[in-house]
Amino acid sequence: MATDLTRDPGPPCNPVVVAPEEFAATAAHYIARSLQSAAMERERIGLALSGGTGPRPVYEALARAPGLPWGRVEFYFADERAVPPHDSESNFRLVEESLLNHLPETPAAVRRMEGERPDIAGAAADYERLLPARLDVLVLGIGADGHTASLFPLDPAVNEDQRRVLAVRAPVPPEWRITVTPPVIRAARTRLVLAAGESKAQAVARACAGPYDPLACPAQLARNATWIMDGPAASRLHLGEA
Repeated sequence: MATDLTRDPGPPCNPVVVAPEEFAATAAHYIARSLQSAAMERERIGLALSGGTGPRPVYEALARAPGLPWGRVEFYFADERAVPPHDSESNFRLVEESLLNHLPETPAAVRRMEGERPDIAGAAADYERLLPARLDVLVLGIGADGHTASLFPLDPAVNEDQRRVLAVRAPVPPEWRITVTPPVIRAARTRLVLAAGESKAQAVARACAGPYDPLACPAQLARNATWIMDGPAASRLHLGEA
């Protein structure tokens, strides 16, 4: 059955706003707490991470968190650029450098998106088969244009309700990406959206409090997630108002 993406999922985002210097530690704490909660219910824990520049300090802080069951965690990715795994633009490289290389034990699995494959659509289809039915923890970001994962404004992938992973074209280079789709975002047991910096303020306000239109602002697909942001990113939200 098709999902009505025009219907606001409600309730609005659950904002956690901290000072910029507390952002990385706070975001890492929420991810760690979500992993610990999942570990109480399931033997294997599916964690999907996003890339970009913002999450690096968060993942570095997460690597230092004590007592996490890394040996039971299966790593997945929310999106990837069509580049080799150790390219400077690679989300896998970011996660490897900031988190995977610093873990005290080997994870249960690291399932990267093979963005370097010439058949990018085939790589997306293969990744779709790897994904669990529901991720336990999905960590997303938001771009200044309102995109999340590699779901960009006005892209038909934002309306996808059957396929869970797609190859898409981005409006900025690298042109081709692999991304999870709305069904994956909706199904995740815990969703955390990270936003830092004043450059994200307008997009955050639109995603959290603007008219519901995910085609124009795809981050609204995670509108009812927990949003962890610093003060500058939250500066256009009217927190505490009825």
